[in-house]
Amino acid sequence: MTQTMTETMLRAQTPAGGRGSAPRRKRSWSDIAFNVWGVLVMLFLFLPIIVIVIYSFNTGRLLVSWDGFGFDAFLTILEKPAIQSAVRVSLITAFIAATIATALGTLAGIAMARHPGKWVWWFLGLLLLVSVTPEIVDAVALLPWMVLLGQDLGLTMFNDGIVRLSVGSSLFATAVVSYIVRARLVGMDAHLEEASADLYAKPFTTFRRVTLALAMPAVLAGFLLAFTLSLDNTIVAAFVQVSGTTPWPVYVLSAVRSGLRPEIAAVSTIMLLLTLIALALVALVLKRAGDSATQIARTMTGG
Repeated sequence: MTQTMTETMLRAQTPAGGRGSAPRRKRSWSDIAFNVWGVLVMLFLFLPIIVIVIYSFNTGRLLVSWDGFGFDAFLTILEKPAIQSAVRVSLITAFIAATIATALGTLAGIAMARHPGKWVWWFLGLLLLVSVTPEIVDAVALLPWMVLLGQDLGLTMFNDGIVRLSVGSSLFATAVVSYIVRARLVGMDAHLEEASADLYAKPFTTFRRVTLALAMPAVLAGFLLAFTLSLDNTIVAAFVQVSGTTPWPVYVLSAVRSGLRPEIAAVSTIMLLLTLIALALVALVLKRAGDSATQIARTMTGG
């Protein structure tokens, strides 16, 4: 069959060593430099975490003195009531703080997304102020406030360590949940809610079955993120805690004075694993909701 002129030109341009394969572009020095720089940045960020995970399997008496590989540190956790109590207080506090933050942050995020106006920018400014305020300022402000509520005003619930820790940990987490829920709803059309109202549904029914259903992936993501953020609220916890309800971060701080032991690294590894599981669940929930990788990153950062 006679070849056309176009086919002849294409065959002439095809390299002899491969059929239709484009020649490889030589990597420039800038590409290599950026790749090396990226690897160095990742090592800078994660190498300390990798080290503490490795040393959690140290069988030595002190964390910095490697004596051998084993699971003695994890077994020691089961033998020390102080460690168990600190971990239990942290988990309970994180769960309560995440619940408070999710309830308040969800309502705030929905209000900002569905009732826009000048007030939204003022409110976002206040949330940003909460987010960037140094924790030491929050801690110093919370301590006399808790004392005022619990002792001067007679609200004895604020004398309880779990309540103090939960309220203190929920401040920053509430702002995070507000960002996430707003980012989820701000790009969604409100026609479904308007249609629900046109069908004579009550406002609460519309909120429960339409608005909250649309925001539910972000609500779950916000809850899990708030939970992980509340686990390591060290500075606030150190100020507002009371005797008998010492959370895990404060326990670690007190343990530094006598020398870190491998069981500290073991519990830290377990906490890290819980955090990674929570973040994976956040991504899974958002992915099941139909979000792309870019949308997942945007929702999780409140962008």
